[in-house]
This record gives sequence, C-alpha cells and structure tokens, in this order.
Amino acid sequence: MKVLGAILAGGKARRFGADKALALYNGVRLIDHVLAALRPQVDAVVTVGREFPELQSTPDRPGPDMGPLAGLAGALAFAQAGGFDAVISAGVDSLGLPADLVEQLSPAPAYLDIQPVVGLWPVSALPELDRILASDQRHSMLSFIGRIGARAVRLDVPPANINTAADLRKLEQLP
Repeated sequence: MKVLGAILAGGKARRFGADKALALYNGVRLIDHVLAALRPQVDAVVTVGREFPELQSTPDRPGPDMGPLAGLAGALAFAQAGGFDAVISAGVDSLGLPADLVEQLSPAPAYLDIQPVVGLWPVSALPELDRILASDQRHSMLSFIGRIGARAVRLDVPPANINTAADLRKLEQLP
C-alpha cells in the first residue's frame, strides 16, 4: 500500500494565539515533530493548507478556512493524483505520534478515538468527502467518519493535542 503522510496546517490557531506550526517544543518546531513521526512510515509527506519552503504542499479543497475536512480533501486529492492508496493525516500540533501509527490504524479507514483528525483514509473516500463539503450539512470529521464507516482506534499512549499556548507549556513541564 502506497501511503501519503499529510500534515494539516491550514488552521488559524486562534486559541493558541500564535503560529502553531512554528511554535517550539524542546527547541524544535511543532511541524517538525509531526514530520519526523510520519516520514519513516510513509512514501511521501505533504503539508496541507499552507506552504513551507522546505516541504511539498497542497491547498485545502475546495478552499481555505473550511476546517480540517477541507485539509483532508486536499490531501486525498493530492494522493489520488499521485497514485497513492491512502493518506495518514495529522494536525500540525499532534505531538507524540507512535512510530507504528500506520500499522495501528490499518486497514483504512480508521482514526484515533480522541483525535479524529489523526487517521488513515483510503483515497476512495474522496468522492464522499467532496459531497459533504459541497452540501449544507455540518462539515465535521465525525460526520465524515460516520459516512465512510471508519473505526475508532485507541492508543495506549495517545498523542498530545496542543490547542493553547498553556497546553504546550504544560507538556514542556512533564518529565
């Protein structure tokens, strides 16, 4: 199976109050932590919703400011065009992703029970995602998950999810 890693980076980080992707954890940008976790597990990595000069990127689909589903749609469209079978997605703030995340989420579709944005999605789910995004219904990850019958996976040690600067400070204080 050919898997594309997708780092969803198009959010505004309003609760965080600064650029989350560039925020430092242990002296390393958050995006670089996610990149380091995904890169060994996939055939290629792309950032979605935002460009970084050193990384391949693709836009949200159908457009910006539509939330994580638009990021996932952008990733799935990029994967489809590139001949990938599946996408493993993670937010730019998903710290502590396991080294065997793709394996734990296989077979697709599957997602982390406490962080639905982290998931393994078959490229074949793109038409359903496009239908959701074109509709007037709620554009939520849980709606998409229900429509494609994705299964929830619980990890023994879930990754951190950094929503605020205080969340990052708390994480830095842990032993």
